[in-house]
Amino acid sequence: MNTNEDIVVYTDGGCSGNPGPGGWGIVVIADGVAKQLSGGEPYTTNNRMELMAAINALSVISNTPSFAGRHVVVNIDSQYVKNGITTWIHSWKAKGWKTADKKPVKNQELWETLDSLNSNLDVTWNWVKGHAGIEYNEICDSLCQAEIRKYQ
Repeated sequence: MNTNEDIVVYTDGGCSGNPGPGGWGIVVIADGVAKQLSGGEPYTTNNRMELMAAINALSVISNTPSFAGRHVVVNIDSQYVKNGITTWIHSWKAKGWKTADKKPVKNQELWETLDSLNSNLDVTWNWVKGHAGIEYNEICDSLCQAEIRKYQ
């Protein structure tokens, strides 16, 4: 077991209708094991499910002692989450959780949770194209769709 290797994560979230029944799926790959997790909500939005996928992935890593101090690469097909956590969040916090047009940031509580997790880990955020045949991204999409079906 090489504990110096990166932990690689894939995430996806979505819903049927927006808002509507939603789901998220993640794959966390570490030490030769790809662990799949998913969840959902009966009435939510696509953006909330994308955020929940990222939050759950980083929570798994934060709560696994053997992962402490290891670099994490998150592969995510949501520009909203990637740009939000890497760029926009700095100005949102500086402006008291207001957007550039002075409106409250949507999903603030989820952003605060993701920011806290992200701040305590060494994370690189990598955007990947969704529905492009990327194996683990497709698995995440399948997990997400299975969760959505539970609520339909």
